[in-house]
Amino acid sequence: MAIIGIPIALIVSNTVLNSPLFAEDTIPVNIKNWLQMIGHPFSALIIANLIAWYLLGIKRGYHKETLSKITTKSMEAAGIIILLTGAGGVFKQVLINTGTGVMLANYFADKGISILFFAFLAAVVVRVLQGSSTVAMITAAGITAPLLADTITEIDKALLVIAIAAGASIMSHVNDSGFWLVSKYLNIDEKQTFKSWSVMTILLSLVGFTSVMILSLIV
Repeated sequence: MAIIGIPIALIVSNTVLNSPLFAEDTIPVNIKNWLQMIGHPFSALIIANLIAWYLLGIKRGYHKETLSKITTKSMEAAGIIILLTGAGGVFKQVLINTGTGVMLANYFADKGISILFFAFLAAVVVRVLQGSSTVAMITAAGITAPLLADTITEIDKALLVIAIAAGASIMSHVNDSGFWLVSKYLNIDEKQTFKSWSVMTILLSLVGFTSVMILSLIV
């Protein structure tokens, strides 16, 4: 538990001590700089892994070859997640650099489609095709941004955010890393995951978007 808590403590300490809660002169600059280095998520997780290697591995008599095999096996699942997330980031950047997002936004705006529905639909398309909800939200936000007028209210912005989040949550399937995490950790096959997890994400998305449309009529 202490090893698991190390990266959490480092990251939280870095975030809190470098936040506006503390005046600049309250904490020495050297301490802040060190915390920014070791409190970065990458550094904090590496430190925790090294400590785990030593205390739970080397100190208990495990050979380096055994630890290497354990580490390699643990990276197999993470490799798929990194690959999918990286591919999603590339897809998002292609839409931005080619201007495809702006072109689609202007096209649907000319057709008179509601900006909430367009934002939801954009997130749904990216989510289903690419798999990452994070990339779907970023892409949908980038595509929708050109449609926002200066007169849009804060409530409309909040509803737009929820609509994008709802669209990015829909239909988790085989190209989503979360689909495989649920499948492997719960020890269920792909068919069972589709019937439970995928159906749940569809219902979650539709209920969220329906709530947004109802709220948009009220407020």
